[in-house]
Amino acid sequence: MLRLPNDGPPQGEPLDAYLSDKGGAAAIVLALAHALPPLADRLAAGRLHGDPEAVVGVNDSGDKQKALDVAAHDHMLAALRAAGVRKVLSEEAEAVIDLNPEGAFDVAIDPIDGSGSIGIGAPLGMLFSVLPAAEAGFLRPGRATVAAGYASFGHSCDYGFSLGAGVTIATYDRELGGFRIARDQVRLKPDTKSIAYNASNERHWPVGLQAYARDLRAGKDGPRGKDFNMRWLAAAVGELHRILLQGGMFMYPADIRRGYERGRLRLVYEAVPIAFLIEQAGGHATDGAEPILDRQPGALHENTPLFFGAAEEVDTVGRYLTTANLA
Repeated sequence: MLRLPNDGPPQGEPLDAYLSDKGGAAAIVLALAHALPPLADRLAAGRLHGDPEAVVGVNDSGDKQKALDVAAHDHMLAALRAAGVRKVLSEEAEAVIDLNPEGAFDVAIDPIDGSGSIGIGAPLGMLFSVLPAAEAGFLRPGRATVAAGYASFGHSCDYGFSLGAGVTIATYDRELGGFRIARDQVRLKPDTKSIAYNASNERHWPVGLQAYARDLRAGKDGPRGKDFNMRWLAAAVGELHRILLQGGMFMYPADIRRGYERGRLRLVYEAVPIAFLIEQAGGHATDGAEPILDRQPGALHENTPLFFGAAEEVDTVGRYLTTANLA
């Protein structure tokens, strides 16, 4: 491995040791961590062994399933079965999957987030949340979540998670053959100048949100009185990872286009894990009006708008939307 002039011995406690005495949902968090390196290696191999972008099916939302989507789903399912998980809800399966009838926990998972960027070196990821086993299954508000996490596959393989007592981020150390803790008790600043959104959709947005975007662009000469940076990775996990490390806010609102009227991201296995992590880091995550974790899912694959990140900026968006609705 290339060494930098200021490099020293590896830093950070091994993840296995960090989680060894935490019990309960921590065992699931660790099992998913162990499943990540083979997936990261396959992503890194690109087309050397075949085409990971090959379309092999269609999921419940009508999105084309790529070979990597299906392979990641099967790979994570095997890891969760071995970890004793009772039931799994995956983006890549229409129905809930039964694994271990006596299991104490259920897991909602998006095995590969951002699969539209497979093959171009852009950030990809994985999202999951852990809930205590209950008759209600996955149709419970996100407040029932006891652990959540994500993987970010970029030039490093990073794994962020929370067991309900703050956010920890680990990085895969190939020399160790496992993850090391890179950051613990991650905290978000309440304000930000960095906003992530797809500007090409602005004309379809609610009036209040269009006003918000205009005021952002006006910068220090406008009513906000400061300049902003706009960023868009087109991958929710990539934005989550960047915001946890550097601050910022992400928004993917509902709009007037067919199929986007209730947002596009999935509430149970995308928005809820993100919201759990963001709140654990001191930020806010809403649908523009209500905290994501307070939402009552009405369907397993329900869509939602999503705004998350710096608490003050998320609240500001909410005021723009509310003011426009009252006008």
